[in-house]
Amino acid sequence: MDTDLHYMDAVEIGRRIAAREVSSVEATRAQLARIEALAPRLKAYATLTADLALGQAARADAELARGDRRGPLHGVPIAVKDLCFTKGIPTAGGMAIHRDFRPGHDATVVTRLRDAGTVLLGKLQLTEGAFGQHHPSIDPPVNPWSAAHWTGVSSSGSGVATAAGLCFGSLGTDTGGSIRFPSTMNNVTGLKPTWGRVSRHGVFALGESLDHVGPMCRSAIDAAAMLGILAGADADDPTAVQDAVPDYLGAIDGGVRGLRIGIDRGGNAVASDSNFVAAVEEGARVLGGLGAEIVDVSLPAPDEVVRDWLPMCGVEAAVVHAATFPAREAEYGPVLAGLLRTGRAVDGMEMHAMQMRRARYTGALARLFTRVDLLLAPVMDEAAPTLELMRERTERLSPADALAARYRRMRFTAPFDMSGSPTLTLPGGATAEGMPVGFQIVGRPMDEAAILRAGHAFQRATSHHRRRPPL
Repeated sequence: MDTDLHYMDAVEIGRRIAAREVSSVEATRAQLARIEALAPRLKAYATLTADLALGQAARADAELARGDRRGPLHGVPIAVKDLCFTKGIPTAGGMAIHRDFRPGHDATVVTRLRDAGTVLLGKLQLTEGAFGQHHPSIDPPVNPWSAAHWTGVSSSGSGVATAAGLCFGSLGTDTGGSIRFPSTMNNVTGLKPTWGRVSRHGVFALGESLDHVGPMCRSAIDAAAMLGILAGADADDPTAVQDAVPDYLGAIDGGVRGLRIGIDRGGNAVASDSNFVAAVEEGARVLGGLGAEIVDVSLPAPDEVVRDWLPMCGVEAAVVHAATFPAREAEYGPVLAGLLRTGRAVDGMEMHAMQMRRARYTGALARLFTRVDLLLAPVMDEAAPTLELMRERTERLSPADALAARYRRMRFTAPFDMSGSPTLTLPGGATAEGMPVGFQIVGRPMDEAAILRAGHAFQRATSHHRRRPPL
């Protein structure tokens, strides 16, 4: 159990607030003081909403004093990625072109968090438009484990803030890996729900058929609590799934006994480094020891959908940005502008072919899930890349080599965005230099309960998620 208040699990601090062991105002003031101390160094926040947070915290304390508890996270300070609309509060989406935008309404996920009694500390920094790099005008968030290392994209601020104890949980989004990359780089637990499980209303899009909104937390139990708040049908988002929302938190202790868990050892060994292979193997060993059956499988070949991800995302992003690109192209950073140009160059026949390859991959994955309940997979091709290495791949490699490097990095993430599958990224070890390494648990569509149970079982048996950065 962490003794520092700022590193407690969200569910634990929520329990203590409800028991009046600490007030929401005290927890919020402590978080704001920590943010003030570390913000100049870590740069995780785009906007701090201190007055709003203190007002919400005081309201939570008053409600709890009356015995009116809204749920497990009532009074808990959290933060959201700065592409989630917040009424009257800047929501730039990492873009200079939208730096002055103040929405007239909240995103559904923001409304649901507020209605659950959480306290909004502020908005977290992200890459431009939630794509591959920060806008040149923005000072990027800094990895709390090592300033020389990548933070992951695009939910960089969410990963940094959650890992560094600058919030008790956060919201991220994932279109090609943007919850999973920063989760493994910062040693946090990130949940990418099934596409449609969480409403996207009021969340600035990158690629609408690929975008997933989900929690980034310090534990699977916190992710379960947050998903229980976020999930569900939404009249403002007709793509949100209508199914009833399970009691994820209530089922979290169900364990893994009897579950069949697949692992593609051959594919992992070829496409990922030894750090990630070791993390996946430890996941298999621990979960197998807890009663799961570990099954060797071969995943459907991902190469086509990985290659298709960029142009497909480009087409969808070009639609999102049609009002400002290319009319205001000079205000865009070079990486997002390049994606939009790529998307505008794709014709209808190419797009149809990509959609069919996507459908075939999704169908092949569904057939695999008739044999297993869950899959274990790496997150990336290599652990803990440095900023210098990432810069070299962007600036110094030939366009073809840079694209090949992108394909390798996204081999274990983009396919599960194309299929819309739920995944849970867990801390799973460290490199020889002490940098975090994680792995993914992948589930059937709408079966977040199973991946959360498995993640919680793993975390009860291990302590990787309790490692803290050297701040």
